[in-house]
Amino acid sequence: MMDKQSSNLTEIIQAEIQTDSHLMFDGRVIQVFLDSVRLPDGKIATREVVRHPGAVSILATTPDNQIILVEQHRYPCGENLLEIPAGKLDIVGENPKNCALRELAEETPYTAQSVDLIYTFYTSAGFSDEKMYLYRAHNIQANSTASCDEDEYLQLRTMTQKETLNALKTGKIKDAKTIIAMQFWLSNQ
Repeated sequence: MMDKQSSNLTEIIQAEIQTDSHLMFDGRVIQVFLDSVRLPDGKIATREVVRHPGAVSILATTPDNQIILVEQHRYPCGENLLEIPAGKLDIVGENPKNCALRELAEETPYTAQSVDLIYTFYTSAGFSDEKMYLYRAHNIQANSTASCDEDEYLQLRTMTQKETLNALKTGKIKDAKTIIAMQFWLSNQ
């Protein structure tokens, strides 16, 4: 019985087909579309979709094994958040790996010799196509001469493993990509 239900569910999930799309907003970072889709039963429904160029995030640790974070005010949330360094794929044709190296250098005093992909995930699949590439930085050095975007105001922070665990337990970390990176870091020690 379970296999038949799983099979039917798969057919239903794959059955939404776009029939129309209207650009509602064309911004600097995102586009918002109002799409019409045909459902498995033939009915038409609407979907509000945020299109995003994608982003990278970087799990980097200092030579003394502290996780590198940036604190910044996040206007939509109305508060300062502690996050791993990250940025959008806003240079046409740029490889996510190169973007990760660039963003680490722009947002922190550090550069990395290399990065490896840990995970790729959607940040808010219910309404956005933003795909996040989470990288692990290797062989970092405090030698960056790059600067962050002119509208970014960041404060460098670091945390030990014990501080990281406490920050996760107490809800101090509220950013999903950072929670994922911290959990990965702590579970792979």
